[in-house]
Amino acid sequence: MLNLAHPAWQIVVRTVAIYLALLVGLRLAGKREIGQMTVFDLVVLLLLANAVQNAMVGPDTSLTGGVLAAAVLLALNALVAQLRLRSPKLRHVVEGSPTVLVLHGEVIPAHLHREGIDPETLDAALREHGVTDLSQVEMAVLETDGSISIVPAAAEIRRIRHPMKSLGRH
Repeated sequence: MLNLAHPAWQIVVRTVAIYLALLVGLRLAGKREIGQMTVFDLVVLLLLANAVQNAMVGPDTSLTGGVLAAAVLLALNALVAQLRLRSPKLRHVVEGSPTVLVLHGEVIPAHLHREGIDPETLDAALREHGVTDLSQVEMAVLETDGSISIVPAAAEIRRIRHPMKSLGRH
C-alpha cells in the first residue's frame, strides 16, 4: 500500500498540483511566442519559478527532493504532450485555438484586445511579412504558438506570382 504521507510522495503530489496550476495559469495568460517575450514576461517567468519551488518540495531542500520534483515535471510534460497528440479536445484545452486578428483588410479590435495584442505588435508582424497596408491582407491569424500568420489578399497573391503583370508589363 502507498504511504502518501512519505516525503517523496508529498513532493510528487505537490509537483503535480503546481504543474497543473501553472499549465492553467499560463494557458489563461494568453498566447505568446518565446521570441515575443518582453523583459516583463521574463521577470514574471523567473519569479514564478522561484515562487513555486518551495510549494513543490516543501521543507525538503535536499538534492533528492529537487531531482524528484524535476523528474515529475519532465514526466508530466511528456505525458501531457502524448495525450495532447491523441486527443483533439485536450489539445484545444491546452493549446487553445487560432484567433483571426484581421479579416478582409479590417482589424478586429475585440480580438486584439482579448489576446492582449496592441496595434504596434500587429503592425510589426505585418511588416515582417512584407505588408505595408492592411488592404494587402486577406487574413492575419494569431496561431496557437503565439506567432502571427498573414494570408495576403487575392490581388497581392497575383502580384507576387506575376510581378511583371502588376507593373503593367507582359
